[in-house]
Amino acid sequence: MSTATRPYPIVQDLIDAFASWLKHRREMNEMRQLDRADFDRIASDLRIAPDDLEELVRHGKHAADELPKMLEQLGISAEGLGRAQPLLLRDMERVCSLCDHKGECDRDLADGTAAENYHGYCANAATLESLDRADLAPR
Repeated sequence: MSTATRPYPIVQDLIDAFASWLKHRREMNEMRQLDRADFDRIASDLRIAPDDLEELVRHGKHAADELPKMLEQLGISAEGLGRAQPLLLRDMERVCSLCDHKGECDRDLADGTAAENYHGYCANAATLESLDRADLAPR
């Protein structure tokens, strides 16, 4: 529904934000109800440390939204990387999700300067540098 067809877009946006927050709170509550053995087993199945899994859940499903934008600004196809090296992409998503420099990254992505500046704060910088961009360029 576009802003023009929504009678109260600001109110609708607030309702949507609250609904997302409430859903995330329910997910967090479900996670807390798991006993430690079940939680550790899930982490093991996902091949991730239990502490990282807990932190990832806490950050929510949009915690790595910056990564595809960063890849795009660097001329790397997220889809191509996912096909060529799915485990690497998954690990990069984990690293991005746990990042403490979201504000700086978001500003650079919005300004279009991320490709020049990411080395100074991005925990994925070394991995991004190691990628063969020729093989992963958007097509």
